[in-house]
Amino acid sequence: MGDPRKLRKKYDLPSHPWQKDRIEEERELIKEYGLKNKKEVWKAETMLKKFKEQVKSLATRRDDQAAVEQKQLVNRLVSLGLIKPGDALDVVLSLGVREILERRIQTLILKKGMARSINQARQFITHGHIMVDNRKITFPNYIVRLKEELLIQFVPTSTISKQEHPERISEGPKQKPKKKKPEKKEEARPAFEADEIEEIEEKGVVEKKADEEEQKQEAEQGKKAEEKPGEKPELKEQKQENQDTKDKESKGEPEEKTEDNQEKPEDNKDNNENKNKEEK
Repeated sequence: MGDPRKLRKKYDLPSHPWQKDRIEEERELIKEYGLKNKKEVWKAETMLKKFKEQVKSLATRRDDQAAVEQKQLVNRLVSLGLIKPGDALDVVLSLGVREILERRIQTLILKKGMARSINQARQFITHGHIMVDNRKITFPNYIVRLKEELLIQFVPTSTISKQEHPERISEGPKQKPKKKKPEKKEEARPAFEADEIEEIEEKGVVEKKADEEEQKQEAEQGKKAEEKPGEKPELKEQKQENQDTKDKESKGEPEEKTEDNQEKPEDNKDNNENKNKEEK
């Protein structure tokens, strides 16, 4: 059987068990990347933590061995697809847990369109339907290198390797529908500029005020003409009667006799006596 070896943890526990922000972030990662539990998140964090510690230790060393180790570390990070060939080693300090989780074989199977969902991709791996570079991979936490990314395929002896299998009918990873941007309509240029419009509005206000003042003056003049000062209402009635009589005479209507127009007999006698005296 051989000598028993001591199993060591491949991850470090969080510094504090009850941290609300950390717990919510871990839940989102588990749901997004189809992880089994938080241990897989902690494994990715521990891997990234080791890379950062190694970079920090190499930054303080100036010997030949440090240069060799630095070159080896850069080649490893480039092969894993975490940094680009021309990037400096300090770029590793800005990496996050998502960069590690994006390189897992479970995530890449979904991106290549070989599974309908992230959970189905995990099922294919654990059931032994996936191989990488002619090697069967049965654990979803496998970190794929750049040169192995194009070599991910189904196991030839698996039933899912057939194109007619119902689980192979997939349209690739689901993508959110893109929102159509509203088309910008070309607006017609205004006939007048803002300054001209303000001037026109000011002129219109001035003209309105002038018209209102003229109307008020005309109304006051009409009232003054109708009612002259010092004129009594009795004179107004007498003028109106004279005007009515003139209108009737012009039309040829006989004048109505009133009590004032009829002469009394006593008045006639006095008039005759006065005439006789004047003749004598």
